[in-house]
Amino acid sequence: MSFLTNFLLAFGLAMDAFAVSMSSGTTIRPFRLNDALKLAVFFGGFQAFMPVLGWLGGSAVSGFVSDYAPWLAFGLLAFIGGKMIYEALYGGDDGKVSSLNYSMLFLLAVATSIDALAVGISFAFLDTPILEPVIIIGCVTFFMSFCGAILGYRIGHFFEHEVEILGGVILIGLGAKILAEHLLWI
Repeated sequence: MSFLTNFLLAFGLAMDAFAVSMSSGTTIRPFRLNDALKLAVFFGGFQAFMPVLGWLGGSAVSGFVSDYAPWLAFGLLAFIGGKMIYEALYGGDDGKVSSLNYSMLFLLAVATSIDALAVGISFAFLDTPILEPVIIIGCVTFFMSFCGAILGYRIGHFFEHEVEILGGVILIGLGAKILAEHLLWI
């Protein structure tokens, strides 16, 4: 695969992480550069790790991934998005969190990188080398997640609760998109 193909693939895979980072940037108060860095490291790391896991698993896990992964991603994203909406409407501290905890980062990173796992499986089926795509995917996702968190923080000042609700709706929408794409292929 060419560098351009790998970059475009990485850009597409990173869009979910960008949206989630942007949504997270709206809810973290006080926002620190360290928060954007944590999001970028988790999302970039998982987006790079999951294709390797898929590539190593290859056909052994392809049936499981194709059947259950979209449901898992939908469930995680819907739960987290619903929680964001609830906290924006009814939560204490104006729906703000002091920082992202590692369990939340882990759940978000897994949910946004399930599609990267499927990409890794397809690389295994196509007998495609994995190193270059993984490095590009990880770097692009890191950069987009970092920028998304900062952008979300900047936008959050203007719209407060509306952006938090929009962020929750985006997460639920991403989960629904993943599930709908899976159901349309069945």
